[in-house]
Amino acid sequence: MAWGTLKVLAVVPARGGSKGIPRKNLCQVGGRSLIAHAGATVKALPWIDHAIISTDDAAMLEEGKQYGLDAPFLRPSNLAQDTTTAVDTWRHAWLASEAVYNCQFDLSVWLQPTTPLRTPEEVERTVQALVEGHHQAAATISRVPGHFTPQKILTVDDQHLIHYYLQDGAQHTGRQTIPAYYYRNGICYAVTRATLIDKGLIIEQDCVGVLIDRPILNIDEPLELALADLLASQSSDQASSRPG
Repeated sequence: MAWGTLKVLAVVPARGGSKGIPRKNLCQVGGRSLIAHAGATVKALPWIDHAIISTDDAAMLEEGKQYGLDAPFLRPSNLAQDTTTAVDTWRHAWLASEAVYNCQFDLSVWLQPTTPLRTPEEVERTVQALVEGHHQAAATISRVPGHFTPQKILTVDDQHLIHYYLQDGAQHTGRQTIPAYYYRNGICYAVTRATLIDKGLIIEQDCVGVLIDRPILNIDEPLELALADLLASQSSDQASSRPG
C-alpha cells in the first residue's frame, strides 16, 4: 500500500513519568517492551516515511532507537506532565520532525505504546479510510458493551437506592433495543496537517471511525498489563503450533 506523494510521519509517545504503572512503556508484554511493540508495527508499514519516539526519558529514547524508531530530540519537560494534552505533544513532535527532516508531512499517525497488541493492518486501514475517504482525520473505535451503555447505567441516591440514568432505562431489557455506542480504543489515530497543526484537533467534525471488532486492551493499570501479557503469550503459542 502506498499513498502517492503524501509524506507520512509516525509518532510513538512514551512519557517517562507514568503513575499507574511506573516506567510503563518499558514494561514487557510477550517478551517485548511496549515501545518495542510499537516499533515492530512501524517496521511492518513501509509507506511510513519517518517514525519517531517522543519521550522525555533517556532510557525510553534508547529503547525506541533499538527497535527502529528515530530519536532526534528529547521532549521538553513541560510537555511531559500529567496535564499535557495529546494535541500539544503530537504538535511538538510533528513540527520538530519537520525541522529535523527538512520536509513537510501531509499526514501523521499516533501509535500509543499502551495498546501493544495492535496489528499493522489496523493502522493501514485507518490511514486508508482517511485518504481514500477524503477525510481530515481517522480514529479506531470499538463498540461499547451493552451493560455500559447509557440505557444500562445506574445512579445511586443519598438513601443508596439505585435508579436508571436514563428515564426509559427500564424499557431496555435486552441489547437489541439499545442503539450502538462506540469509544476510541487507542489503536491508531491519523490526521492531516491541517487538522492538528492548523486547527489543534485530533477528533474533528470530519473524523472517520474505523471499527476494530475484537477485544482491545489499553494498558493503564497492572491488571491490564498482566492480561495483555497473557493474551500475547497465548497468541504466540497458537502461532507456534500451526503447521508450517
